[in-house]
Amino acid sequence: MMPQQIEKAAMALAEAARTGKYIAPLRETYEQMSVEDAYAIQRMNTERRVAEGRRIVGCKIGLTSVAVQKQLGVDQPDFGVLFDDMGYGDGEPIPASILSQPKVEAEVAFVLGRDIKVASPGLQDVLRAVEYALPALEIVGSRIENWNIRITDTIADNASSSHYILGTTPRQLSEFDLRMCGMVMERRGDPVSVGAGAACLGNPLNAVVWLARKMAALGTPLSAGDLVLSGALGPMVAVAPGDIFEARINGLGSVRAVFESSSSEVS
Repeated sequence: MMPQQIEKAAMALAEAARTGKYIAPLRETYEQMSVEDAYAIQRMNTERRVAEGRRIVGCKIGLTSVAVQKQLGVDQPDFGVLFDDMGYGDGEPIPASILSQPKVEAEVAFVLGRDIKVASPGLQDVLRAVEYALPALEIVGSRIENWNIRITDTIADNASSSHYILGTTPRQLSEFDLRMCGMVMERRGDPVSVGAGAACLGNPLNAVVWLARKMAALGTPLSAGDLVLSGALGPMVAVAPGDIFEARINGLGSVRAVFESSSSEVS
């Protein structure tokens, strides 16, 4: 893609996020768009948000399910950038007006206590860097109409990111089994998604290692204080106004997302 096309695509996504008027798939508008082009579009909107005063707090990892990778025709995850204004507290009401075709998924979040400075990080480097884990709910969203996405669409759209909710029960990695930890997510008490740590690239730490290597290769290594959302432990679920979701992860605790109704009243 030409630089002016990169800029036009980034502006289209930004305008869709601002107005709620979603756009046609970018892969159809720009048939020659590559994965590298998609990340360039993402970076342009990241730089715009930073210039507007938002603060980068970490990264989210997407496409950690092998089944979803096959569906989109890729063999690796992708990533997006997390900003300070994306975060909501456990049980804090989330306005419907800020969401874009929202869906929710349960994840393990990691907070780093050390920089990862090596050129090609391995598992031992990630284990050394992680300070603690938290239960998390990620609200994904799409500025592409009807979620009609493929790999380049979602990467350009900041890996279909929207918002996130962190639990308040930090755990050391030695306190629970990341691979075998079971997850159940309920909507008002009814189970709507089940899974386990193994659903995320076999172990959520595998996803963090992938991200650490990717960020090191890009010259923006993960640093102390960074938040990493490692990827879904089970199927994502569509969100309706007024919904309340709670996810419980064995050994890690629980976290709740409360969505305001369309009339902005929490039910």
